[in-house]
Amino acid sequence: MASVDLSALPLSYRPLRRFTQLFAGLALYGASMGLMVRAGLGLDPWDVLHEGLTTRIGLSFGTVTAITGLVVLLAWLPLRQVPGIGTVANVVVIALAVDATLALLPEVTVLWAQVVAMVASVVLNGLACAVYVGARLGPGPRDGLMTGLAARTGASIRLVRTGIELSVLVLGWLLGGTVGVGTVLYALGIGPAVQFFLPSVALRAPTRVQTAS
Repeated sequence: MASVDLSALPLSYRPLRRFTQLFAGLALYGASMGLMVRAGLGLDPWDVLHEGLTTRIGLSFGTVTAITGLVVLLAWLPLRQVPGIGTVANVVVIALAVDATLALLPEVTVLWAQVVAMVASVVLNGLACAVYVGARLGPGPRDGLMTGLAARTGASIRLVRTGIELSVLVLGWLLGGTVGVGTVLYALGIGPAVQFFLPSVALRAPTRVQTAS
């Protein structure tokens, strides 16, 4: 048996797995956001910011979301982050998944069910983020900011993500966005959730394989 070192190979040797993981993660992310809306206990920090900006400048919610994404992409430049197909897919797939989830799920009006839905949405959102970032086909604009800052500063994903979410939350609240108990839970819980799931789902090339000599 002879050993072949594959440690330097890119992940292109298994594209089906990577694309499947990317789109599954994005779809789950959109579904988790729809579940959060149906829980009715507060928006996630970025949507608090989007809502606050919408009330201030008079553009539609979707337009503000797109503009915010472009501004965040500009912040990638000093961090030397490179967009990928996942960056583009992030916008399209998540939007479709959110709409589908909202069309299928009814409003949740019982308090205990709202709490369960809110907690589930945060956990699923953290898993989804780890899954599609772990496919390594390009993170979404906001997740690229997270990974870029973590790489540049040496801080943990948990600390960086929590810091970003809290900063966005405060800014959105100051602009008039709606904040609820679910918003606080998301801001504090999403960083630890992503860090917990990421090591299990991030794709890595195997270091060695055995071939017949």
